[in-house]
Amino acid sequence: MLQWLFHILLDAVVLLIAAKYMSKVELKGFKTAIIVALIIGVLSFLLSWILTAVLNIATLGLFYFIGLGFIIRIIVNAIIIEIADKLSKDFNTVGFLPSLWLAVILAIVSAILDAILF
Repeated sequence: MLQWLFHILLDAVVLLIAAKYMSKVELKGFKTAIIVALIIGVLSFLLSWILTAVLNIATLGLFYFIGLGFIIRIIVNAIIIEIADKLSKDFNTVGFLPSLWLAVILAIVSAILDAILF
């Protein structure tokens, strides 16, 4: 539980920093960043398995079988970020590409910190 809360706070900070430097991402403050990070966390828990399955079926499992399953995971996270965009009025991504970049940034930062701390 503590690890999950740490990831929510970390994701909120990463979202806030990324929004500052990405012109097509709008985020109104740290409170909104925490709410968006919570939305992304909950949606990831609830939807990632089904979105991953759908994308694996759609690609005939090609990425999974050649060891590039992380690409599907990044796309799933980008879709979840897009859904979070629709659920929050104070968070906006213009197009799918900024969501894809946010998903990549969040994945890299999470992987680094998981390797260091956990």
